[in-house]
Amino acid sequence: MATWKSSLLQDSASPLMEQLTFFHNHTLLILLMITVLVGYLMSTLFFNTYNYRFLLEGQTIEIIWTILPAITLVFIALPSLRLLYLLDEVNNPLVSVKTIGHQWYWSYEYSDFMSFEFDSYMIPTNEMNLNGFRLLDVDNRTILPYNSQIRMMVTAADVIHSWTIPSLSVKIDATPGRLNQISFLINRAGLFFGQCSEICGANHSFMPITVESISPAYFIKWITKMATL
Repeated sequence: MATWKSSLLQDSASPLMEQLTFFHNHTLLILLMITVLVGYLMSTLFFNTYNYRFLLEGQTIEIIWTILPAITLVFIALPSLRLLYLLDEVNNPLVSVKTIGHQWYWSYEYSDFMSFEFDSYMIPTNEMNLNGFRLLDVDNRTILPYNSQIRMMVTAADVIHSWTIPSLSVKIDATPGRLNQISFLINRAGLFFGQCSEICGANHSFMPITVESISPAYFIKWITKMATL
């Protein structure tokens, strides 16, 4: 989750988020190089005293400043396209969960295991424990196994919502009448927080998402317990 004074991306909890972080750093390095070069050229233009009144054209420098940006764009576009295809890849899922966005809560359906469902509401501040996460924790967390391919099928019952967890590189719109899907893998245990990132109404920031990642063995025990309730 995001913490105070954090200026970088959240710690990744999935291979795709690691790749997005690498691409972010790669692009920032290119931007830094461009900024330094342009700043240096502008400073030399301001402070030099060179003049040449017969200068009408400079074909060599024009060729250079046309080709260099094109090459720079290629260095950005190639890893970007690779990431787009990786993010859209749907592997063979071990667990499928259907998520339904409501005003102002989420519903989850585990249809692979003796189908059961539950609603997930934000815990009000006056009912929260001292060690709780205000405006982020929910009464029923989404339990998922780590090191397992997860398929999340997302839709909405009323207006457009968005199921978003930054540390898992997950952001997908929940659209009424449409079933979207996204695939991801969690590589460690922990709690991962997100919120509805679509402006779906006045209280869209008060329908948080909490994913609890546990081992596959404990996940099977939890599924067995929930299915017998």
